[in-house]
This record gives sequence, structure tokens and C-alpha cells, in this order.
Amino acid sequence: MHDHTLIVPPSTDDNRQASNVALFLSLFLLVLAFFILLVAISTVEDVKSNAVMDSLTSTFATSQLNVSDPTEYTAKDGDILAGYQFQDQVTSLFATTLQVAKVEIVRPGHFMRVSIPAASMFANEDTELRPVVIPLFDRLVAALSGRPPGLHFDMEFVMGVDYTAAGELPTGQTLAMSRARGVAVELAGRGVPPDAISIGLREGNLDTVSINFYVRDEDEQRFEYLTPVAVPDNPEPRG
Repeated sequence: MHDHTLIVPPSTDDNRQASNVALFLSLFLLVLAFFILLVAISTVEDVKSNAVMDSLTSTFATSQLNVSDPTEYTAKDGDILAGYQFQDQVTSLFATTLQVAKVEIVRPGHFMRVSIPAASMFANEDTELRPVVIPLFDRLVAALSGRPPGLHFDMEFVMGVDYTAAGELPTGQTLAMSRARGVAVELAGRGVPPDAISIGLREGNLDTVSINFYVRDEDEQRFEYLTPVAVPDNPEPRG
């Protein structure tokens, strides 16, 4: 008795699948060989490469300031970025501490103004600072002290006063003058850089405190219009 082995030929579907795999592999190898050939015969043109890089740089660079006198801004890109970062930091400080503060970016990267109701900073028509202001001052001192080499971060604290009938600032001890002096003592006692802050008076709303922040080169003129308020030696901060 003989054993018989039954041989079943592959089905048509199996043959078609094997053919598809072989065809796909052949096309893949052909495309790969084509790109290898392109790379082998290509040459790098520095002029075109530099043109493409310059185009990308100009497209994604920091926005340029729109000013009428371009010679006014001579800071390097790094300095401009430092100015933007400082303004963002100050904006965040007031947004999280004094929500009633109005922040205005006058010159992006260079000058900003913060307006605060005097009642939100001083208690009961007095010179006493409200407790919420103390941590704000600490953070402002840290921000003003974190300036990079070659730049100044400057702060002008301005109290509004009524002019006299002769059109002059009052010479007597007024509430606005006492408040400005108190702020100077507080900031100086908390370690603010002496050349980074100016406290003064000008004609304006008595119920509003204005704080101006500047980013300047070291040799740029500072504090043009403020009437200075004397700060005693060895000031003692409150709180």
C-alpha cells in the first residue's frame, strides 16, 4: 500500500498578494535610488541658502517698533527683548496684586505707564500704605534690580497735586508730598537701586497715582520733569 501526498497549488489570491508586495518593494527601491541620485549630483549654493535664511529670519523676528524717528532706538536686539520682558513682568505684577491698576504700554519695550486709584494704595486719606502694596513693592524692587548690563530699568512714582493761584507747585507739606516721601522711604528701605527710582509731584488728579517705567541705555537722560522729594538717610521700611 502506497502513501499519496496531496499537493494543493496556491490560490489565485495568494499569488496576487505576493505580486503586490514585490511590486511595492520594487517601486520603493526605485524612488530611493532616484533621491540618492539627486543628492549625489546636487551642489549647495551659498547665495540661495543665505537668501532663504534671511527671509525666514525677517519673517519670524520680533516686531519692529513703528516710530517716526528710527535713530531714537539704538539698542541691540537683546536689549529690546529685555525691555519687552521687563514690561511683561511689571504688567503681571500689577495684574495679580492690584487688579484696579490700569496698565498702558506707551512705547513697547521702552516706556509704560500704570495708573492706580490713590485709595487702593493708601489707607483712609492718610500716608499709610495698604498691606497689599508691601509685597508688590518687594517684587518691583526685584524687577528693577534685575536689569542686564548696559540697561537701566527706571521707575517714576508721581503724585498729582493742585497748582497754586500763581501756577506753581505748593511749597507747604501736603498730603501728596507726604505720600510721595513715604513711598520713597519704603522702596529705599527695601533695597531698590538708588539710581532706578524717582519720586515726585506734578499737576494732576489728586485721587490717582501714576507710575512710569522706562527701559533706557545707561547714558540716556532720565527723569526730566519731576520735582524731587527728599529721602532721609538710613530709611526704615514698614511691614
